[in-house]
Amino acid sequence: MMQKLPKNWGGEKRLQLGRQTSCKRNSGKLGGREGALFRGKEQEPQQQDFSLLCFRKVLGKNMEFISPTVVIILGCVALLLFLQWKNLRGPPCIGGWIPWIGAGFEFGKTPLEFIEKARTKYGPIFTIVALGTRMTFVTEEEGINVFLNSKEVNFELAVQNPVYRTASIPKNIFLKLHEKLYIMVKGKMGTFNLYRFTGQLTEELHEQLENLGPHGTMDLNNLVRHLLYPVTVNVLFKKGLFPTNERKIREFHQHFQAYDEGFEYGSQLPECLLRNWSKSKKWLLALFEKNIPDIKTCKSAKDNSPTVMQALLDLLEMEANEQKSPNYGLLLLWASLSNAVPVAFWTFAFVLSHPNIHRTIMEGISSVFGTAGKDKIKVCEDDLKKLPLIKWCILETIRLRAPGVITRKVLKPVKILNYTVPSGDLLMLSPFWLHRNPKYFPEPDLFKPERWKKANLEKHAFLDCFMAFGSGKYQCPGREI
Repeated sequence: MMQKLPKNWGGEKRLQLGRQTSCKRNSGKLGGREGALFRGKEQEPQQQDFSLLCFRKVLGKNMEFISPTVVIILGCVALLLFLQWKNLRGPPCIGGWIPWIGAGFEFGKTPLEFIEKARTKYGPIFTIVALGTRMTFVTEEEGINVFLNSKEVNFELAVQNPVYRTASIPKNIFLKLHEKLYIMVKGKMGTFNLYRFTGQLTEELHEQLENLGPHGTMDLNNLVRHLLYPVTVNVLFKKGLFPTNERKIREFHQHFQAYDEGFEYGSQLPECLLRNWSKSKKWLLALFEKNIPDIKTCKSAKDNSPTVMQALLDLLEMEANEQKSPNYGLLLLWASLSNAVPVAFWTFAFVLSHPNIHRTIMEGISSVFGTAGKDKIKVCEDDLKKLPLIKWCILETIRLRAPGVITRKVLKPVKILNYTVPSGDLLMLSPFWLHRNPKYFPEPDLFKPERWKKANLEKHAFLDCFMAFGSGKYQCPGREI
């Protein structure tokens, strides 16, 4: 069968073909072994050249498909090698097989247990990848020092996104106003203004106790809520803001508890995935939007001093951001109630479960205020200084029920131990587990208020490694109360 020759055969191929034809003509004159040998030698180059040409032709047609594939494969290999090399420099990383979600499912079930298991397995520094976020936890001195003192980590950028999700305050407004608002709130709740709160709180508590009546039983958690919700709202926002109608009181309790319990999820997930939480958030925002005009105009019956919320509204008006007043009202409400209520509940629970401590506290109260009777107790700061055990019990409760984590945003890579934490990570510290480290707190799981004798509380100097109020520039502004 005749083979069709490729079109790109040039002069050299024609010359070679001519030689082969000439040889074939002459080969007829040679006989026997010489003729056969000569014919075989002349045919072999033709077969080799033709096979090579066919291979080149096939390769040329498929090269356009092979080249991108090879590039993609080589690129993936290079990327994997780069990531592996980068991971060797970074802390041990706990991820997952599902992209973006990472270890989110396991971490979300029991975060505190997950953190402690990771510390036991991977050491004093490790990274958890969850919901598209890299969180690097530090648990020992060197990492804690970086967290507290490094200029390469930032608090505001770490909390900006959760603030946007939970209170709908845009990044530009939050970053512009945060420091000014912090200074204002810290001043209003500082040492020199404590006397204003003492009298107001005492009056409000007497009023709420009278509303409850002298007899009856109630779940301790509900009792604390029924006392502190109205007291806190009326003192920090405006007298009479908290509802007095039984149905509206239940409605407030329902929506705030839903908002508070879902706060951690709301700070990380889209609002559309948390329908009930979103409903309660909108209800609370509407409550503030309705009452902002009254809060602005209301004045204290005694000294005309503005409440914390009124001072906040004045600052927002000065900065031309009045439209976000309900949003900042919601943040202030959550910051006050979500901390005061659990601390009060657990303080009562710990004291009542330790009869000796309970008895000592009651004896101290009787020695300062006299025996219980019909007369209302008037409390002042000097009286409270005579009852240090109460403050020790509160601080010991806060130590045992401290926040799970506090955070900073890494602006530039920071070196901790033998690892480099990359920029963009959230640097995390767990006060809950730090307060359970026997190196800093002997017998850490026991409720021992007497350990606070060593602290200089008059100067607001707490025990070493006590982190419940945060640290650095933006510590909790209400820690002195």
